[in-house]
Amino acid sequence: MKTWFITGTSSGFGRRLTELLLQRGDRVAATARRPETLDDLAEKYGKRLWTAALDVTDTQAIRTVTNRAFADLGSVDVVVSNAGYGLFGAVEEATDEQIDRQLATNLTGSIQLARAVIPHLRAQGGGRIIQIASVGGQVAFPAMSYYHATKWAIEGFWESAAAELTPFGIDVTLVEPGVSRTQFGGASAVLGPPLDVYADGPSGQLRAMLTGRAPAMPAPGDPTKMAEAIIASADQPEAVKRLTLGSDAYHLATTALRQRLESLEAAKELAYSTDADDYPAMATRA
Repeated sequence: MKTWFITGTSSGFGRRLTELLLQRGDRVAATARRPETLDDLAEKYGKRLWTAALDVTDTQAIRTVTNRAFADLGSVDVVVSNAGYGLFGAVEEATDEQIDRQLATNLTGSIQLARAVIPHLRAQGGGRIIQIASVGGQVAFPAMSYYHATKWAIEGFWESAAAELTPFGIDVTLVEPGVSRTQFGGASAVLGPPLDVYADGPSGQLRAMLTGRAPAMPAPGDPTKMAEAIIASADQPEAVKRLTLGSDAYHLATTALRQRLESLEAAKELAYSTDADDYPAMATRA
């Protein structure tokens, strides 16, 4: 039996992970802004479900809830940083408050959760951190700039931080789902105030899909299968660095990475030409 700590469990991947883990006999510390959404699970599974109210934009609350969870449960095997949502629209169409909230939830909230749990995991001799990121941390589309900013940033954060944690037995996995059949693009989507100048472009098209005025974008990802894959990855003795989920995610990421590498190779001579004259030529230049 493992013990898990998961943020954002009222819906989406967080809710599905919680359900599947409880079904198989694990313990779950589930946090949500509205923990009453978990009342049905609490009634069914009793003490194996620990709940707390948590808005990850509140750094002090993250520390308080995290400290209480580790104190009450003794230890936590897996921490899942899941809380997040998408802010959509052209760069000009978001309000200052919407931008601040997007960054505070998806990026700063994930970073502060890491800062809160790492001392506990280190003290207990190790553990696993799973960051729910997105294939949107590898690719980018118009009218999603603020969402992409958070996902590209959290990828960079963990690329650096994961190496710091390995000596303490703390492993990190970045989960990069594609479009899945959750509420991400529906009830949990936030739209900036529309500007007429963008109505006929990508922002207007995306807005129409999200509001039901145009067919929704294809969603190949099965949330249950994706949640099962996340759980299975945590059961493996060695953590995978990235877990790409969904055929669309695989296709989008591989295409973007190939194009990026081709562009980089095309600029190789220019890159080398800007070295200082006294810098030794690298053997790999040929």
